Amino acid sequence: MDGLRAFVLTIIGITGGFITTLFGGWSTALTTLIIVMAVDYISGLAVAGIFKKSPKSKTGALESKAGWAGLFRKGMTLLIVLIAYRLDLAVGTTFIKDAVIIAYITNETVSITENAGLMGVPIPPPLKKAIDILKQKTEEEDSSNGK
Repeated sequence: MDGLRAFVLTIIGITGGFITTLFGGWSTALTTLIIVMAVDYISGLAVAGIFKKSPKSKTGALESKAGWAGLFRKGMTLLIVLIAYRLDLAVGTTFIKDAVIIAYITNETVSITENAGLMGVPIPPPLKKAIDILKQKTEEEDSSNGK
């Protein structure tokens, strides 16, 4: 059994090392992104499963389809971070990946705050105002890009 355990742990280590290399190393920003993604997903599950207030389903309750869609969106987010790192390498910069990660951290934080609001957690007025400003900027950018 110890041989099998060592083999499995070795495979996990090799896979983790390969993924880390693809992303250009494991940074604090990437760790933060993974953490806020997990918190957002878990808080979204709580909004749907416990509070039955999810805007992602007709009934507001937990739906596996919405859950899978959320996981796939988060996976796509990580693929975009990967592409941003490769772009950094291609053009000889070091900031594209970090800028993309910061943008996604911001987006996930807004989503966490929205989930907290749906749970009835009071949101401080300055944070509400900041979220409204971010949403308005996003809508303006979308309309100017023809979306």
